Order: sequence, then structure tokens, then C-alpha cells
Amino acid sequence: MSGWSVHIESIKPNEILGLTPEQLPAHIAIIMDGNGRWAKQRGLPRIRGHELGAQTVRDITTHCARLGIEALTLYSFSTENWKRPKDEVEFLMELYAQHLVSERGTIMDNNVRFLHVGKREGLPDKVLREMDETIAQSASNTGLKLCLALNYGSRDEIVQGVRRIAEQVREGELLPEQIDESTIDESLYTAVLPDPDLLIRTANERRISNFLLWQISYAEVYFCKTHWPDFGEEDLNEAIKDFANRQRRFGDVSNS
Repeated sequence: MSGWSVHIESIKPNEILGLTPEQLPAHIAIIMDGNGRWAKQRGLPRIRGHELGAQTVRDITTHCARLGIEALTLYSFSTENWKRPKDEVEFLMELYAQHLVSERGTIMDNNVRFLHVGKREGLPDKVLREMDETIAQSASNTGLKLCLALNYGSRDEIVQGVRRIAEQVREGELLPEQIDESTIDESLYTAVLPDPDLLIRTANERRISNFLLWQISYAEVYFCKTHWPDFGEEDLNEAIKDFANRQRRFGDVSNS
């Protein structure tokens, strides 16, 4: 795979969106759906859809970085996706490893910090090795936080977090009455990220699919008919503009 452009030039949101930086979502989370259906509609093998989907990841990440988005989390492979055909899973794992290597230089050139959320157990050694290397090299970067949800399931994340909290209580490090929302926030994979403001799902599916269940409590949800390989800058722009036009009251009433 080729990398992104060597340097991502920042753009002003009002130039292409007619929005101020304050109107943008700080954290965008995307359920990248429709690679297989995209390929099937064209009489192509499913793996071709995944290859084109990787190109979309590059394009959307680039666009978010140019806009000054703080964080982008991409739902790439769920804990349930291991049920897929073995050859497809093996291809995906090889694709992840290759992508982590090919994009590493550009991640560094453009001040992107790479993160992973999900279980390490079960991932191939090659994927873990390349993932850890990219995380380590980009740890000091201060631009876009690019978070890959790989081998991720939200219910499992919450269970693991509760276990960590229970261990703290057992060890006397924490009293039950001290447990609050921030305690749970800090126990999750996403502790270093703000909660998503905007959740996008492609391919005309209207499910959350066990993704960031705790974190999206107040996220605006946007469903898009476009399959992920065809999802481009204009699709993302439309989602952001839709987000900016919504009233986010967080349980309060509108001032109007």
C-alpha cells in the first residue's frame, strides 16, 4: 500500500464546511460497514472490498487531520468477527500488519498519535508487533489521535473494567462509595480519549453493534447509505454539517 501524502496541510473548517472549529466534533467514531457487500455488488471477492476499505481509512484519516479533529476511532474488527471465514480473517490480519508498516512514516510526519482499543489476546504476533511499534513511535505526537478498534467488543471492555475496579476494592485501594462515572471512564480502553461526539455508521445499517456503548451515551448518531469503500470526504463533510446543525442539550432544555 502507498502512504498518504507526505505532509497533511491543515485547512480551515469554514473554507469547506462553513463551520467554525468550535462547531466540529472533537471525537468522531465510525463503524466501517459494507466492504463485503460493496464487493459482492460488483462480482468481486470480499477481500477486494477490504483492500478498498483500507484506502478509505487513509483518506478519511487524512481529512480529519486536516480539519483539526482531535480523535478518530475506527471500528475495524470486532470480537464477533472471528466467526467469519478463516481465509477472510487471515487476509484481514495480514492487511492490518501491512497497513501499520506502510503508514507509519506518514503517521510520524504528520504528528498523528496511533492508539489501539480492544483485546490483545488472539491477535497474531505480527499484528501485535507492528501495532506496538507504531504506538511506541507515535506516543509523543500531539496531533490527531487515530484509534483502531481491533478485536474490540464494548461489553467485554466494560466487564474487564469492572474487574479492574473490583480488584482495586479488594486491595483496599478504592472504597465502593468512591466509585463514580470517572472511575469507570478510567477503567476502559478509551481512558485517554474524550467521549465521541459523533458516531457514524455506513452501509445503511442502523445498529450500534457492541461499539463504545458506555462512551456514546450522548453522541449524535449519523447513519449513511454509502458503503465504506465509497465513503469519501464529501460524505464525512455531510455528517459533520449534520452534527453541527443538531441541538445537543445533554438532558437540559433548549434555550430557544
